[in-house]
Formats: sequence, structure tokens, C-alpha cells
Amino acid sequence: MNNQSVFKSWVPNWAIIVILFVCLLQSMILLGVYTSNVAYAASFLDIEPEDLQFAMSVTYGTLLATILIENRFSSFFPAKNYLMAIYSLIAITIISSSYTHNFALFLLLRMIEGMLMALPAITIRQLLIERFHSKNAIVIGFSFYYGSLLLSTPFIMNIGVWFLDNYDWKYMLYVSGMLQVLNVFLILITFRGHRITKKIPLYQIDWVSYVLVLTAILSGAYFFVYAEKLYWFDSSQLVFSLILSLLTAGLFVFKELSVKRPSFNFEVFRYANLRIGFLLFFLFYICRATLSLCHTAMFSIWNWDPSRVAAVQYLNGFGNVIGLVLAALFLIKSVPTKYIFIMGFSLLALFHFWFSFLFVPDVALSDIVLPYVIQGVGVGLLFVPLVFFTTSTVPQKLIPSSGIAAVSARFWGSTIGFCIMQNAVVFLQKKHFLKFSQFVTSSSIETQEALAKSAQGFIAKGFSDDDADTLALKKILNAVHKQSILLSDMEIYTAVGYGLVLLIVFIFFNQHLKQSFNFFKKKLWIG
Repeated sequence: MNNQSVFKSWVPNWAIIVILFVCLLQSMILLGVYTSNVAYAASFLDIEPEDLQFAMSVTYGTLLATILIENRFSSFFPAKNYLMAIYSLIAITIISSSYTHNFALFLLLRMIEGMLMALPAITIRQLLIERFHSKNAIVIGFSFYYGSLLLSTPFIMNIGVWFLDNYDWKYMLYVSGMLQVLNVFLILITFRGHRITKKIPLYQIDWVSYVLVLTAILSGAYFFVYAEKLYWFDSSQLVFSLILSLLTAGLFVFKELSVKRPSFNFEVFRYANLRIGFLLFFLFYICRATLSLCHTAMFSIWNWDPSRVAAVQYLNGFGNVIGLVLAALFLIKSVPTKYIFIMGFSLLALFHFWFSFLFVPDVALSDIVLPYVIQGVGVGLLFVPLVFFTTSTVPQKLIPSSGIAAVSARFWGSTIGFCIMQNAVVFLQKKHFLKFSQFVTSSSIETQEALAKSAQGFIAKGFSDDDADTLALKKILNAVHKQSILLSDMEIYTAVGYGLVLLIVFIFFNQHLKQSFNFFKKKLWIG
């Protein structure tokens, strides 16, 4: 394979690296276009937040399933024509979604986007890894790439707030589509029409495995996303989706274990480092899910406007940058992964314990700056080492499967993390609201005094006595509701903090995390 022949002779190496990074990032960042602006996207489509979360799971889940068969497509078509066609189709689907208000059609488009975003992944990364010729270059290059993915959320949210202040929501999607056109242009002027792999017939695509694993992923995601809303096993829809997920997953595992050349090689789980990396990735994404509670408090408790919440997320992004730089330095110096993981998860534990004291009715921005940055540092410190550790410690033949395992850990971690946070919040808020409401009674002197004082305030504003009494009661109940939210968030953060302490102890005593790893054992980067 001669990757050099894929690019025109006049294109310098640095320009090739930049172009390949741009092609990778623009597709992956699209995962956050809707989830970074949940309220606006949900109102645009007239759906619930759970529906939007499921739409994201559909896209990410389809991307995960498509990685299994991507190499068959990339091996059949010349790289230039293949990539230009894919990015053109991505642009069409994104722009089409801006005219879609039907949720079923929107889900179909998100499935197509997920498939199209996965198709260029191995080809681009295969070309990219060949541009690096040293350990330091690999660390720096992929720290930049994965760091850009981490920073995409605050970047997209701030862009979204600006667009919504000045334009309609759909213009965000127009711009996203135009960025794919930029990819097409860059490929057109810099690529030759040469192949990078031996041509493999398309009839060898394992469509059966693809359909089985895609069905298992989407039905499983449906179960976890809607579990709280549809009351778990009281819903026949959820029971059916869980049975379907387990059945198709079982058939997929049976098929892969029984064929000579499986799409996913389950032998990868025989290696302790892969299993540990999978578990750490899964727990890492569940811990990241708690950050949404901070953003909810900013909106509903502290009454911050969207532009301020968007701007605050840059603090977290600043922490990500610090963590990424530190992680890159540690990897270059071959610091054992055990110490990197202990430092990263310790910072996340510190963030959770610290922020549990900040869930109060009102805080100043200065109060949250340091813990918010610490969370970003912890995430930045962990992300790249976790990717490398999970995908770089297995034999060469299992590298693609290790990458798929890493992606699946991130997918299920984020999906189940959403489910855990959603159910914990609802359960605890109901519990505390009912408990606090017991003290809001006619026999309580404090309650009567508070109602009278609040009612007088409304009367002074011109409301009638009856309206003032009604508004005063609503104000008291609203205060009780806010207190139940704050106490629930505090308990969740404390519980996650203690869970992270247990995880740190596990990492400390684990014998498989002593060594670093070889960056040149693999040719494909899928994680």
C-alpha cells in the first residue's frame, strides 16, 4: 500500500495532515449539533428531551455498527471518489434535516448520517497515521484530534446561541452542510484517484451481522433512554425492545463465534488490558454525564441566560486543554498509565465532592470556576490515554476489534449514563419534594408567615387578594421544588464521588496498568 501516491505531489505533508484532521473533525462534531442545544433543538422538532437523546443514540449507534463493515466499502472504491461521495451525501442529509419536523423522518435521516459519518473513518485515519513518523508526533496529533472532539460541545453551544440570537435554528444546519462541501473541495484538489488497498468485492459485506448488531444497539438504546419516561417494565414497548436487543445481541455473538472470519473478533476480550480499558471508558462516560446536572442548575435554579451558560462552558474547555497537554507530556515521557488514570479520576472525584457543596439557591461565577476547570482537566487527562490504552495493547490482528470495543464503551457509557442520571434525578426529586411538602401546611406558623409576606408583596404590585394568595402558594411550592432539585443533585454528586474513590483504589491495586504501550503496533485508529 502506497499512501503517498494518494495525494498530489505538490501538497506538503503539513497540509495533508491539516486536511485529514478537518475531514475527521467536521463529521464527528456533527454528533453534538443537536445535543449541545437540547432545548432549542427539541422545540424546533416539537419533541421531548428524551426523544432528542434517542436521536443522538441512533446516530452514534449506527456509526458504531457501521464500523464493522466500513472496510469493505473503502476497499472497493478509490479513496478520492469514495470520500467525495460520502461527504456530499452527508451535506445533503444535514440540509434535508433542516426542513424536517416529522420525528420519524428525522430519526431516519440521523441513521443515514450515522452511517455516512462512519464510512470515512478508517480510510482517513489510515492515511493520517502514515503521516506521523515518531511517537511524539502520534501523541501530539491525536491529542489534538480527540481534544477537538472534547471541545466541540462548548464551541457548538456558543455558535448555536449566537445563531439563535441572530438567525433561525436551521441556519446552523446549513452551515454544517456547507462544511461538508468544504471537505469535498479539499479532497478534490489534493487527492489523486489511486487506491490505498486491494479491491474487495462488495458481496463479501456481512449484512447479517450488521443488521443484528444495529438492531441490538438501537433497541437497547431505546430501552435505556425511555426507561424512566415509560416506567420501565410496566411498558410493553420497553419489554419488547429489551427482549429484541438481547435476542439480536445473542444471535450476533453466536454468529461471530461460529465463523472463521468474524466482523468482530471476541477474542479481544481475552486480554485483560482491553477489558480494563473497556470498563474504565464505560465508567468515565457515566461520570461525565453528571455535568448535565450543573447546566440544569444554571438554567432552572440560578436563572442564568443561555449565552452565559454557553460562555461558562469555555472554562471547562480550558480545563480540557490543560488536561490534554499534561496527558501528552506524560505519554511522551512514558509515564505508566496507572498513574495517569489515578490522577485523572482523582480530579473527577475532587470535582464531584467540591461541587456537591455548590448546589445552593444562588452562587457567583467565581464560586464554580475552579471546580469547573478541575473537571475539564480530569477529562482531558484521561481521554487520550484511555483511547491509546484500550486500542494499543492487543495483537495486530485484533486492533480493529479493540477500536470497536472502545467506541462501544463510549456509546453505552453515555447512553446508560443518561439513563442513570435521569432516573436518579426523578426519583430523588420526588422523594425530597414530598418530604419538604409535609412542612408546607396550614398548621405551620413559618409557612403561614411566608405566605402572608409573599401575598403582601403581590398585593403591592396590584394583584387582587385571591390572586395574590394563589401566587404566593405557587412561589412557596416553587421554592420547595428548587430545594428538592438541589438536594438531589448534591446526593448524586456525593455518591458518584465515593464511587470514583472506589475506582481509584481498584486502579491502584490493579496489576495490568503498570506498563505503558507501543504506539506503533497498529496501523488503524478506530477508537
